Amino acid sequence: MDPQSFQRILEEKGITLSLEQLEQFERYFQLLVEWNEKMNLTGITEKNQVYEKHFYDSVTPSFYYDFSSANTLIDVGSGAGFPGIPLKICFPHIQLTILDSLNKRLTFLQEVINELRLEQVYLVHSRAEDAGQNPIYREKFDMVTARAVARLSVLSEFCLPFARVGGTFLVMKGSQSEEELNEAQKGIQVLGGKLKNMHTFTLPVEEAERNIVEIRKEKKTPKIYPRKAGIPAKNPIS
Repeated sequence: MDPQSFQRILEEKGITLSLEQLEQFERYFQLLVEWNEKMNLTGITEKNQVYEKHFYDSVTPSFYYDFSSANTLIDVGSGAGFPGIPLKICFPHIQLTILDSLNKRLTFLQEVINELRLEQVYLVHSRAEDAGQNPIYREKFDMVTARAVARLSVLSEFCLPFARVGGTFLVMKGSQSEEELNEAQKGIQVLGGKLKNMHTFTLPVEEAERNIVEIRKEKKTPKIYPRKAGIPAKNPIS
């Protein structure tokens, strides 16, 4: 997917990018490739693949969820900034918080924020289990996103504590999402969430399967969750 196709397909989905936004995506691509030479950010560096598998893929939640109605978003385990930064470029009004446990990735993201002149983007160096118990972040966000971080049974405990009651947790997954969803149902319920929808589609060029699981936060997460770092991964709620 070249940048022109990226622009056209987003337009078909109702997202019209300005020249400045297109330039921000281009500069983001350049920075990703430059920094990837000195630290491992991504295995995907070929331009058309970055535009499809990182940029386009990151924006897909907005095809199913109205981002214009949300103000605050936390992206958990963002890595090289996906999906948070592409969503911020497309929807500049969003106050974006990016959470990652690796400081050197946040150094890269700070450079991206500076170069792209993005405002109201906050970087937090923490594990999700610790930040989820911090009153600054707990149950404060309209939206929580996570992409390819962990199995859903674990990810729900990482992410649902950040969503306010009435907020939404959008999980971005590849194939086999149904199996993950079945094993995560109990945990989602315990954490105050309810499955609202699962959207399945394929990438336009590569045609790889993608799934977006939409979970609504219906009640407060019990205080004991998230448990201490390492416990959710070893012993998911079941």
